[in-house]
Amino acid sequence: MSAGVIVGTVIGAVIFLAWLFLILPSIRVIGPTEVGLITKRFGKKLSPDNPIAFNGEAGYQAELLMPGWRFKFWIWYIVEKFPWVQVPAGEIGVVIAQVGHSLPIGAKSGKYVPEATIKDVREFVDKGGFKGVQRPVLPPGSLMPLHPVGFLVITRDKVYGLPANIQLVEHRDEDGRHGHKLLPKHFGLNPDWLQVTVIKPEPVEGKIRDIVGIVTTLEGDPLPSGDIAGRLGGFTDIEEAKAAKKTDAELIELIIGSKNNKHNNYQDFQAFLDSGGKIGLQHDPLLYGAYLLNPFLVKVDKNPMLIVEQGEVAVIKSYVGLPEAEGRVNATEFKFGALVRPGHRGIWAEPLKTGKYAINPHCYMAEIVPVSIITLSWADHVTKAHEYDVQLKPIDAKSREGFLFHIDLQVQIHIAAAEAPAVISMVGTMQNLITEVLQAAVGNHFRDKLQALAAVKFIETRQAVQEEASRHIYEKMTQYHVESKGVYIQDVILPPQLVEVLTNREIANQQIETYKKQEEAQKQRIAMEQQTGLADKQKELAGARVNVEIKQRGAEARKAEADGESTYLEQTNAATGIGKAKGYKEQIAALGVEGTTLVNVITALADKGLKFVPEIVAGGDSGLSGMLTALIAKTVSKKE
Repeated sequence: MSAGVIVGTVIGAVIFLAWLFLILPSIRVIGPTEVGLITKRFGKKLSPDNPIAFNGEAGYQAELLMPGWRFKFWIWYIVEKFPWVQVPAGEIGVVIAQVGHSLPIGAKSGKYVPEATIKDVREFVDKGGFKGVQRPVLPPGSLMPLHPVGFLVITRDKVYGLPANIQLVEHRDEDGRHGHKLLPKHFGLNPDWLQVTVIKPEPVEGKIRDIVGIVTTLEGDPLPSGDIAGRLGGFTDIEEAKAAKKTDAELIELIIGSKNNKHNNYQDFQAFLDSGGKIGLQHDPLLYGAYLLNPFLVKVDKNPMLIVEQGEVAVIKSYVGLPEAEGRVNATEFKFGALVRPGHRGIWAEPLKTGKYAINPHCYMAEIVPVSIITLSWADHVTKAHEYDVQLKPIDAKSREGFLFHIDLQVQIHIAAAEAPAVISMVGTMQNLITEVLQAAVGNHFRDKLQALAAVKFIETRQAVQEEASRHIYEKMTQYHVESKGVYIQDVILPPQLVEVLTNREIANQQIETYKKQEEAQKQRIAMEQQTGLADKQKELAGARVNVEIKQRGAEARKAEADGESTYLEQTNAATGIGKAKGYKEQIAALGVEGTTLVNVITALADKGLKFVPEIVAGGDSGLSGMLTALIAKTVSKKE
């Protein structure tokens, strides 16, 4: 083999080896969703506060290798591949800049500079970007190639980038690339905070309730002295509305109205600060919606919305607003607490009517007051409609003799809507009104009343006791601007000893009544039998009366007949007498005095139906004797 061939072979081998060991390792293939982080091995030393070389210094370079085939001489440069930042749906990405201007003392996040885009690390620094947490967040679905050293991006399940100050244990990730396993908890974040904040109805104590988001900001200027919550512009708008003679209802609408449009519901945190937003609890809550909130800067707690139902009002106790003294109403007339106009600290003189209100419960406490008639039971059960009587129990009281009574009561009360603030100002809460005022008034009255009465007297005069209690409670509750509609004794549980006595007494009374009834029954039976006997004899009495009357009528008829006959006879006898006188004369002339006398005697006897001579005479007489005999016989025959 010639020397030229050997030399050529050696040169070729050298070139091949150079390509194999120098050129081939310098060729980098960057995937479609990857970036190549370049680290320069040799060069000037970087400044201590900057992890990226912008001017060719040794270390992490500002330029990235984008997807494709790229050449970087491996002796001078190290290339590491990192995935593009990707924010899943429903999540947000929080960006932490490791380059840029240093944060002011006390600042937690870097001021947002629109021109300082995070897509280009060199431009970010040149345009005035700040180190630290960036106030805007990456929205769901973001996909972008960010410098892995210039920016860390924290998502719910993954942290993108390479911390400049590595203090965590190194490991090999599943792709075998050199990296450091970081999680949100390493930055003090709960993974759930890196989801989109959604305000919607949620179950609360087993019921679906309307929800508001109560916001606490974690950066900004401190609140003014004495304030517990920040409100953009303070309450100057309330002062202006009062000066313009706005009504209390208009002031309420102004207070409830949110100013969240000035900072897009805390999503534009830079706008929030520029508008004068303060650190701490915020006056204006979040309503229904989905919000991209930076968990390093904004914390949201969910609370039920204030709902005032029909038949209720909400008395507002305000812990924020203008000074109380400037808004007092009826200051000289009302001595119990302070009633103020809406927008001032204190109890608002104007309650909230039926509706839903998005107010911060840390700034405004609402006391629900029923303005319809409510019934409270002093019993072992609870009224499910309101449960105000959950602590009320039957009243225990002793009679004058020492008998212990358990009394179940119902009391009806009514609070006018206009009087509700005064009631709450006096007693604090509805529960206080019932358990500390009404319960004491009712219980003491019945104990005092029963103690002055005998047990039996109380039972007998229960209605009068109830009416007296109604008057007493009405007068008592009027002092608290509450109207009592009535006190009703539902049940009285008597002591066993008294029950036994009353039972025996009642049994005896019932026996007495039974005997009385039996006596009355016997009297009724006797009277009935008397009536029955009288009825039975009535027929006979009626017959007798008829017979008497018949006889009376017959007697009267006979008397009348007799009177008529007497008159007739008198008249007839008068005529007959005259005739007889003539006859007697003729008889005397014919028969003589003795014969005439004998004939008249015989004739008178014959008129009485007496027979003095036989009808047949044997033999014959002559003379007077024969004639008399013949005359007598003839006379008798005529009579028959």
